[in-house]
Amino acid sequence: MALRLGCEALFVAKIKFYQIIIMPKKIAYLDYSATTPLDSRVLQAMLPYLKDNFANASSIHQPGLIAKAAVEESRETIAKFLGAQTEEVYFTSGATESDNWAIFGSVKAIRAKDKTFVPHIITSRIEHEAVLDPLRELEKEGVQVTFLPVDKKGLVSAEQVARAIKPNTILVTIMYANNEVGTIQPIGAISRIVHSANETKRAYKIRLHTDATQAPAYCDCRVDKLRVDLLSLSAHKIYGPKGIGALYVRKGTPLRPLMYGGGQQAGLRSGTYNVAAIVGLAKAVKLLPLAKNQNKEIRRLRDYLIGKIKRKIPSVMINGDLAKRLPSNAHFIFKGVEGESVLLMLSQKGVAISTGSACSSGSLEPSHVLLAMGIPPELAHGSVRVTIGRQTVKRELDLLIKELPPIIKKLRAMSPLS
Repeated sequence: MALRLGCEALFVAKIKFYQIIIMPKKIAYLDYSATTPLDSRVLQAMLPYLKDNFANASSIHQPGLIAKAAVEESRETIAKFLGAQTEEVYFTSGATESDNWAIFGSVKAIRAKDKTFVPHIITSRIEHEAVLDPLRELEKEGVQVTFLPVDKKGLVSAEQVARAIKPNTILVTIMYANNEVGTIQPIGAISRIVHSANETKRAYKIRLHTDATQAPAYCDCRVDKLRVDLLSLSAHKIYGPKGIGALYVRKGTPLRPLMYGGGQQAGLRSGTYNVAAIVGLAKAVKLLPLAKNQNKEIRRLRDYLIGKIKRKIPSVMINGDLAKRLPSNAHFIFKGVEGESVLLMLSQKGVAISTGSACSSGSLEPSHVLLAMGIPPELAHGSVRVTIGRQTVKRELDLLIKELPPIIKKLRAMSPLS
């Protein structure tokens, strides 16, 4: 923990140092996987519940009932998008809470029935820290965890899951789409393995959870098609507000609360409803089908960028599966440079990208995702992630294409690794 805090302090110090230099007023924002801009239509939907309709949705007076109606209408919207029942959707503070609840809540439910039973959970080595860290905590409590490897493209195979299943397996948690390299995992195939295993005699059924944080804008999230039992969502990845998310819980799935208090949401997730944010999440979800026609253009721009970078910069690696991949994601390794230096120098030129997952940008450690894909640490340090979205235009990519080659050339000339 102390090392992590030290790394974050160092990163902040570097940012402050670069802010001394006059920064560009207009930024080409190419970090949509970290967060998306709030859609103006989402903001308009939220405003009434930030101003006039501000009542507590748990109050039974008229203003409270108006707020509660907005919450339940939002729940219906999200359930419809997922192809789920309304009572299977629970609001949370975001995907981190949803992931934690799916994992800790599943274990707590089993332990409440049998304190002597030792649960086993299957996951992959490239999950978000919101999945990996809870599992590491559970390992300290005696829970068995299998961390599956991935291939060089960052994919988990259903066969690996099948081989990892034990008599005491209670949960499989595999992300739908990776936040760093954009690979889309075969959740449908994995679910078939899980359902097949559940047809055998077992002490407890295996439940399947997927962190779908990066998926809704580009992938089919209908739960009956995926055949998942638990699914995590976040609003700020789909042009909604930060601090709000949801967990889908299939009816009959054993799950204990992570938070206790006022008994909201059938007593499974207590806490005062963040009505404006809930309305914002629902509006963002409602807009997703309307934006599907933009995905082809997003993919075209992404492919244009990759093609230009490959032609203009030597010794560059493109990471992740090029076919089974989010159309918004381009992930590069530039040999002989550090990704953090590329990020900071591009920022001075008015281009915002990422070195990987925004949640771990304060860490000096190489990406655990890239290491799991078999990329050596010295190369993993040279990674950058470019992610585009609805508001990306070609001139923003052209600015990156113009500024990046001289930056790479300069850094390589300075580096002892080149």
